[in-house]
Amino acid sequence: MAGQEPPRIEFPCDYPIKVLGRSSENFRRLVFETVERHAPGFDRCRVSMKASRRGKFSSLTIFITATSVHQLQVLHRDLMNTGAVQMVL
Repeated sequence: MAGQEPPRIEFPCDYPIKVLGRSSENFRRLVFETVERHAPGFDRCRVSMKASRRGKFSSLTIFITATSVHQLQVLHRDLMNTGAVQMVL
């Protein structure tokens, strides 16, 4: 499927973000603070957290109202720069 464009997102939209990192006392707080800077007022009631089988890693699934590709790119960069996040999907 060479040459095919990726699907376009229509903004604003409800957008799920999965954040994975090493489990720690600060992981959730760091992620929430970072997301709040880029998507103020995101619904914390819709956040789900799951620990890995051995508890070494945690994942947070957060829904935000995405307003632009730029917002998503900067949010991704800032989450990775926390030092606590291993991957953002």
